[in-house]
Amino acid sequence: MKEIIIIGGGGFAKEVVWLAQDCNRKVRGVLDDNASTHGTDVQGAIVLGSVDSWVDYSLDCEFIIAIGNPRTRKAVSDKMHLLGKPNFATLIHPSVRYSNTVCIGKGSIICAGSILTADIEMGTHNILNLNVTVGHECNFGDFITVAPMAAVSGNVLLDDLVEIGTGATIRQGLNLQKGSMLGMGGVLTKNIPERTIFAGNPAKKLKEIAE
Repeated sequence: MKEIIIIGGGGFAKEVVWLAQDCNRKVRGVLDDNASTHGTDVQGAIVLGSVDSWVDYSLDCEFIIAIGNPRTRKAVSDKMHLLGKPNFATLIHPSVRYSNTVCIGKGSIICAGSILTADIEMGTHNILNLNVTVGHECNFGDFITVAPMAAVSGNVLLDDLVEIGTGATIRQGLNLQKGSMLGMGGVLTKNIPERTIFAGNPAKKLKEIAE
């Protein structure tokens, strides 16, 4: 099995180094565009250089983007694809429970304690942080971030670049449209339009997100 290189050297990268180790994947190192971090240590993994240097490791390594912000994660992926076709890993912690009708896309990170039930489709480069639950027949797009302890009920549609805060709850059958966000602890009972932030209990519109 190929070694892993983690893209991004922030706090979440520390957690992903640990996750990769729990998945019995050897971490070659970290790539980050902040030159001041080069040569430093991220949870025992050395920052090897800038993100563009991934091409130097492409023959014998797989990559995972450990950046929580969905828009930044997509921008980094797009930048990497300008130089070639990186082979992205998928990391699923051994404690995660999911049925054989769950499909998880490349580049995704599923952290410890999460549960995904049945007939779930997940796109690429999604992050489910610690102890997230996802109900039956949900459909996730790409570059989605779900923070710890969030609960997504059945038949929920999450479009690309959606972000769900820690401890948020989503009623069954709802649609969070592209680039929308549900704030920490929010209880969602209606759909969220594109690039809009909802928060509170029950969750209400807080503001729109600029392009």
